Amino acid sequence: MPRLGSRSFFETFIRVLITLSAGTAVVLSSISVCDGHWLSSPGQQLFGVWGTCGKETCSPELSQVSRSMVVVRTGVSLAVVMAIFGLELMMISQLCDDGHSQKKWCLGSVLLLVAFFLSSTGTLTYVFLLKDFAVYSAFTLTFWCQFLGTFLFFLNGVSGLYINHLSA
Repeated sequence: MPRLGSRSFFETFIRVLITLSAGTAVVLSSISVCDGHWLSSPGQQLFGVWGTCGKETCSPELSQVSRSMVVVRTGVSLAVVMAIFGLELMMISQLCDDGHSQKKWCLGSVLLLVAFFLSSTGTLTYVFLLKDFAVYSAFTLTFWCQFLGTFLFFLNGVSGLYINHLSA
């Protein structure tokens, strides 16, 4: 019979998998945000999060989109920061099994859900702003990394809260 307060192998294994998956999501999203080129047009022009067009090649409609990219940049950058803090809390709760480890795990999972909200808001805003230029085949690999990272933020946040609820 296991001691009261000790974790079973299965619960520890699931928590480690959630932590590793959250770390993967942080890496994917941060690579995507740092590169920032999420959409390529048929003329091989890259539309990025950090720079949509140059001053000499910018049409009036693209200059307006470029100014609106502040929302996208802010959302996805803050999402990476929130996810890093959430991942850190989840790892600390695994390493330091004290009386507050369940609260740390829960707070880390909530921070991953906040990262999901910010990341999905930024990604959807990006797609909405460039909907005239976007076709399915125009999205680059870094956009799909961001999309996968956003999905993993949600999946890890919800599963982290659920496993915490089951073990409480």
